[in-house]
Amino acid sequence: MSSERDFNETIMSLARKRGFIWGPSPEIYGGSSGFYDLGPLGKLLKNRLENQIRAAFVRANFWEVECPTVSPAEVWRASGHLEGFIDPVTECTKCGQIYRADNLILEKFPETNIAGQTADGLTETIRKIGLVCPSCKGELGPVKAYNLMMQTRLGLNQEAYLRPETATTTYLLFKRFLTFFRDKLPAAVFQIGKAYRNEISPRQGMLRLREFTQTEGQIFLLEKDEMEWPQFEDIKNEKLPLVTYQAQEKGNFKPVMTKTSDAIKQGFFQKPAYAWCVYLGYDIFRKMGFSENKMRLRQHLPTERAHYAADAWDIEIHTESFGWVECCGVHDRGDYDLSRHQEFSKEKLHVKVDKKPVIPNVLEIAFGIERPLFCLLDNSYRPESDERDTEWLQFPPELAPIQVAVFPLMGKDELVSPATQIFNDIMEAGFVSQFDVGGSIGKRYRRQDEVGTPFCVTIDYTTLEDGTVTIRDRDSMEQVRVHKDHLVESLRRLVKGLVQFSSLE
Repeated sequence: MSSERDFNETIMSLARKRGFIWGPSPEIYGGSSGFYDLGPLGKLLKNRLENQIRAAFVRANFWEVECPTVSPAEVWRASGHLEGFIDPVTECTKCGQIYRADNLILEKFPETNIAGQTADGLTETIRKIGLVCPSCKGELGPVKAYNLMMQTRLGLNQEAYLRPETATTTYLLFKRFLTFFRDKLPAAVFQIGKAYRNEISPRQGMLRLREFTQTEGQIFLLEKDEMEWPQFEDIKNEKLPLVTYQAQEKGNFKPVMTKTSDAIKQGFFQKPAYAWCVYLGYDIFRKMGFSENKMRLRQHLPTERAHYAADAWDIEIHTESFGWVECCGVHDRGDYDLSRHQEFSKEKLHVKVDKKPVIPNVLEIAFGIERPLFCLLDNSYRPESDERDTEWLQFPPELAPIQVAVFPLMGKDELVSPATQIFNDIMEAGFVSQFDVGGSIGKRYRRQDEVGTPFCVTIDYTTLEDGTVTIRDRDSMEQVRVHKDHLVESLRRLVKGLVQFSSLE
């Protein structure tokens, strides 16, 4: 575990130094765990991720909505959060420090299989492995349930809560969706917005936040839609790295690349529509730049699943900092949510099928933004080497916070003026770019490598003679000259991956 902590501190040190992540926030008051600030580059990276996620959902025919982050208590009573949104916690009998039990077990004994364990089971596991308080080495008390909801008030006396996820607020709009979609199902919507969870003892930095941004896509559909899903044909031959619950019960967590159609035949997925949702979530993460050998899809054990869930799979990313990290959940929620809200609100949240009222089922793709952001930093980190005397970040060009840097070779007017014009052209083309005249070219390259900028453009005296500029590739450190009139198009093709740098002319 010490090497993992060392690597995480390496990542966070670079993130703090270069303006990705600061905190815990507010730093000048000592900081509160579970809250972090995103610096300029962190915010740019988050924007890139959000835009890519939004585009993926829109391409898949989801429509975006935005809902309030605070709702009256009755909403959360109906959703089951007030009674069921709990974490297992344990308190040190000596110093009184409180910990989330399952996270502490996995942090100190990562090979321990605690999936699906109850509070009593976690208490027994703590006893068996000899886990003690990290702060004072005292004995840990029995594991108890702790509700994560953040409470507030509306006006003087109306009990309310900050939402712990975006899904519930989406479900409340179902009657409006029926009007918008002209009473036709399936209907698909998504939301990107803030959520809040009052974690008792947040650990692992950006992976366990009290305030975070969540993306959740919801499909409202009928049982026949789940089995007759035309889009499944488009992905039936795609392969997914699956870890089934049966394999986990045998202690095998190694993913097996499985064709989606075979996963249906073998009973790993019960419904084509659900299998398509799993693939959509996986494809979103793959296009964030995570390599296949760093991704797996882990099925929840039957004892892990919520009582209403027919199936649940998590997309997990492997990090050097914390091992496998859960980043996305794909859930078959059945008709639980709309049934509960129909019961509590007394509003009709059903559709007519053969003249009979039927409450639709819900399929969900849910993930936070900050976790993949951290995982991308972790996976993109490259240490110093003989070829390069600085640590650097190998972001996919489309996701890099700064995509292009522009350097006049020297700070003289005859170079700065054309460099400024080229910089303006690049910015107008939609790239986030940085203009830098400080220090030697070598130092400027190293600064951009540190923040993951894939391409640097240098304007020199040859530019004044023949109009060509130098493009330098971050990964290979190779350089090629391109005429300034073709520069923007060349950069666009490079950033989108339409051409390899080595073949650029």
